[in-house]
Amino acid sequence: MRRSFSLFLAGGLAAGALTAPGQAGAAITTAPTTTATTAATPTKTTARLAPYSSFKVSVKHTKRTKRGGKITYYVKAKNLGPHYADYYWMGGEVPKGIVSTLRWGGPKGTKCTWEGRWFWCWGPIRLEKGETDWLNFQVTLKKGTTGTAKARVGVLSFDVDQGMENMSEAELKRLGIKGYYWLKTAKTTIVSPPRRPGRSYTPPPPVQEYNPPSSHVETNKKKDT
Repeated sequence: MRRSFSLFLAGGLAAGALTAPGQAGAAITTAPTTTATTAATPTKTTARLAPYSSFKVSVKHTKRTKRGGKITYYVKAKNLGPHYADYYWMGGEVPKGIVSTLRWGGPKGTKCTWEGRWFWCWGPIRLEKGETDWLNFQVTLKKGTTGTAKARVGVLSFDVDQGMENMSEAELKRLGIKGYYWLKTAKTTIVSPPRRPGRSYTPPPPVQEYNPPSSHVETNKKKDT
């Protein structure tokens, strides 16, 4: 159920729910009468729109890499409350122009799925207020990718009441389950050496290959990045 629902919500995001690139948080919902906000934190237009749990997200990532090089993202998410979170995902939108396999690492029991540009992971236990979860992942650029590689990484959380965990996707969508995201934009400059390198050219430092357990390798199911 958790994996299939993650594909369902990723489809909703791809359809246009992410209307504020680079913002730390915004409300999203499948209900047709609710629109997305663009505030730095979820805006409380009414008491009912306040998320069950808010998150503080921190992201470290590779700032410069070579063509065909690697980019590593280190993501941490702290649950600020007021309640525990058990229906949340870490990950986000990976850059364009990457190969269809990535490496990832997370707490024991973490599982991931990757479809299109959306890569999401989830753990087996709930995150209490004040606790922190983490996710590391590394992508590899295609050799023809140039310019700037932009990703949006962080947390996506849904307000699912107790007893609703096993409801079907169609029923959750019909009920208009509210969701919130906390995503940060991470940009990496792709450095191409000049044809005749001069004294002013400084190659980027090599990115060490991320080496998680062999089982922590995910393949893009659509391969359209």
